[in-house]
Amino acid sequence: MINSDMNEYNIFIVEDDPWYGEILEYHLSLNPDYRLTRFTTAKECLDKMYLQPDLITVDFSLPDMAGDKLYQKIREVNSQVPVIVISSQDKIAVAVDLLKNGVSDYLVKDSATKDLLWNSIIRIKENQNLKKEVEVLKEELGQKFSFEKTIIGQSGTLKKVFAMMDKASKTNINISITGETGTGKEVVAKAVHYNSDRKKKPFVPVNMAAIPRELIESELFGHEKGAFTGAVARKSGCFENANGGTIFLDEIAELDLSLQSKLLRVLQEREVVRVGGNEKVKLDVRVIVATHKHLADEIKRGNFREDLYYRIMGLPIELPPLRDRGNDVLILARHFADDFAKQNKLGSITISKEAKTKLLRYQFPGNVRELKAIIELAVVMCNDNEITANEININVVKRDDGIVMEDKTLREYTCEIVKYYLKKNNDDVLLTARILDIGKSTIYKMIQAGELA
Repeated sequence: MINSDMNEYNIFIVEDDPWYGEILEYHLSLNPDYRLTRFTTAKECLDKMYLQPDLITVDFSLPDMAGDKLYQKIREVNSQVPVIVISSQDKIAVAVDLLKNGVSDYLVKDSATKDLLWNSIIRIKENQNLKKEVEVLKEELGQKFSFEKTIIGQSGTLKKVFAMMDKASKTNINISITGETGTGKEVVAKAVHYNSDRKKKPFVPVNMAAIPRELIESELFGHEKGAFTGAVARKSGCFENANGGTIFLDEIAELDLSLQSKLLRVLQEREVVRVGGNEKVKLDVRVIVATHKHLADEIKRGNFREDLYYRIMGLPIELPPLRDRGNDVLILARHFADDFAKQNKLGSITISKEAKTKLLRYQFPGNVRELKAIIELAVVMCNDNEITANEININVVKRDDGIVMEDKTLREYTCEIVKYYLKKNNDDVLLTARILDIGKSTIYKMIQAGELA
């Protein structure tokens, strides 16, 4: 662990020869960032390990313990601290054994030792800083993909999704994500991966609908040189590239039936054979699939294999459409407006009451993706940094659905509509009244009369 106190780099020097120890200490003290502590015995060094040195130089021939033994003792206390062994003997076998066991460097005592030690410490320190930066980046990546940061909202339906994602991240079970286009299926897959034990391994997304049929097998499973025209070299497939991590197969329902059987075999055997080859490559891959279609219906139509369905189903996560997430529409709108304004240095953006009402009344067939596009355009078009209803450009897609006429009274239809919006908005009477443009007292009276039960 790198000592951060005053940015000093804490070095222990273990050397029983006082004269040589002073030389090393003086030479290294020329760097003002180094804090040096010198010991003449192994015991003195071990007794001070609580000071958490960043690096230790060890004389191989100490009076109370050989250098290799001291190295083992240091490892038992702190397995991460780098150790440089400095020895008066130049036996290659000894040096090789120490380096194999993890010693950072092995230097022979001669006229060049001081300079070699100086350079060795610089190299080790740079490696430590790189490792520290990598760990920080990985930590930031994990925070970036925390559930609450990747999927914005507070609705009850979304909290159920968070609960399922939490369960998924704690195991290696396969996951099937369903939901309408634009609900954020890949975002969920990434969040699960980066919050799981596999987060340090690759996340490989594959859009099955975007790859030509004649290339999908090669993309998934790889190919050998000469397997087909244009295969000029061996190529690893997406499954190999995801080994140890997660592969995300988006739009899985678009996979051709002939390839579904090959995918099933890969998942069953946990191994892959490249196109045109015989070598079996063992796999340790978590599979997350997604589709906007109902796979059960695709099975009935003969478009999807039932046995593959049960293999990939795993833990199902269903993403709710934006129209069923109530006030999340406004939370997301605020997030998208702030984010776009920050990226383009536009200052603070406000959303008028009328604009909010217009957003809440819209059904968003394109879901979160559509809302993002609408808000970003509104930020560009608005004046005085305020989004009004006029800037909420909604292109309503006309549908052929007719009104379902049943033997119900207008009052019964009204109750059904109010009941639907109350459920959608987590029983928020004020929000429902605003969306439907009716008085809140009207809703309260319907509740008291038991019409919404």
